[in-house]
Amino acid sequence: QVQLVESGGGLVQAGGSLRLSCKASGTIFEIGSMGWYRQTPENQRDFVAIIIGEESIEYSDSVKGRFTISKHNVTNTVYLEMSSLKPEDTAVYYCNMALKRFINEPYYQYWGQGTQVTVSS
Repeated sequence: QVQLVESGGGLVQAGGSLRLSCKASGTIFEIGSMGWYRQTPENQRDFVAIIIGEESIEYSDSVKGRFTISKHNVTNTVYLEMSSLKPEDTAVYYCNMALKRFINEPYYQYWGQGTQVTVSS
């Protein structure tokens, strides 16, 4: 069984910074991608940032230049450094990993439980 546990959300003023973490645990053979998504009550879950493999990184246009995604392979952890936060960044943030538990298994998608980020104006 694989679990993704997130931490680091909270309340911050506009212009401030937060760092989210997401650690995967359990039986893991290989992680293909690590990413972050966010969701508000009114909207679907939207893409924020992703690391594919070792070096390919993509960001949504809305966070480019303000957010930085990084990872630590040894601990199977992905981070999201968020700066210059805006009220419109308020959402529940979910981490996502595409990983294999065993060598002969395809990649499956796993999600964290979500962490609330609230940016006050």
